[in-house]
Amino acid sequence: MIEFRSVTKQFPDGTVAVDDFSFVLPARQATVLVGSSGCGKTTLLRMINRMIEPTSGQILIDGVDIATKNKVELRRSIGYVLQAAGLLPHRRVIDNVATVPVLKGVPKAQARASALELLDKVGLDRSLARRYPGQLSGGQQQRVGVARALASDPNILLMDEPFGAVDPIVRADLQNELNRLQQELGKTIVFVTHDIDEAFALADQVIIFRKGGIIAQAGTPAQILANPADAFVETFIGADKGKRRLHLQKRRGDEATLLVDDDGRPAGVLAPSDPEDLTGTDRARPPKAGTAR
Repeated sequence: MIEFRSVTKQFPDGTVAVDDFSFVLPARQATVLVGSSGCGKTTLLRMINRMIEPTSGQILIDGVDIATKNKVELRRSIGYVLQAAGLLPHRRVIDNVATVPVLKGVPKAQARASALELLDKVGLDRSLARRYPGQLSGGQQQRVGVARALASDPNILLMDEPFGAVDPIVRADLQNELNRLQQELGKTIVFVTHDIDEAFALADQVIIFRKGGIIAQAGTPAQILANPADAFVETFIGADKGKRRLHLQKRRGDEATLLVDDDGRPAGVLAPSDPEDLTGTDRARPPKAGTAR
């Protein structure tokens, strides 16, 4: 569990990035911090591993004030994934993944063996282990970054817009991979993004911020979608434009019923129930390739 108690961060130029922020991030869940640039979400994330120190207030992990912990030891106990992966360009993939365990005293051979297993876990072929980061695609680099963050088996995983620099198809694939890993590993994940769709795809809990680290609304994706707190949240999630409202539409020439948004764009297909489906309910599936989204 990560607890913020009246945390404020004011930079030397007078900018207040976070103002009297208090909140508890539950253990073993994915909490996504979302908001526009300058709302304080990245500052909050970096205060968890003391990359940034708060001006006032406390941050506790499992009841222990992180200000009492050694910075280096704290950072080595927390996984951290950046947008650009942050891999060491002069080291091969296997040694990038093994970096933190080796620094913590794990024998190199053992750390490398574990690194190969982590490549399996994040969906990378072991043949890539001997390559350098520059020989990988952007999506592959991000998977290596996730593997490296998991190498010391941390309880907490911090992710600062890790998928923002890859194309939409790769991004969706990485999001699915992270969901799979979270189901398997049950880490405490703090994920920063400016993309509300990504937040809803990944989060157990979403926190939407205004400027200054002020919470506009916090809750599960379903809670926020069903009951936006105010006009700001409605605009942020697109509810004011009907983007989240879906309805059924039968179109000439289509065998199945389409699920469309208020702009008439297909969001899925309502397929007839499978006779073997004991629930007896219809199932929605994505539109066929090539249809508008």
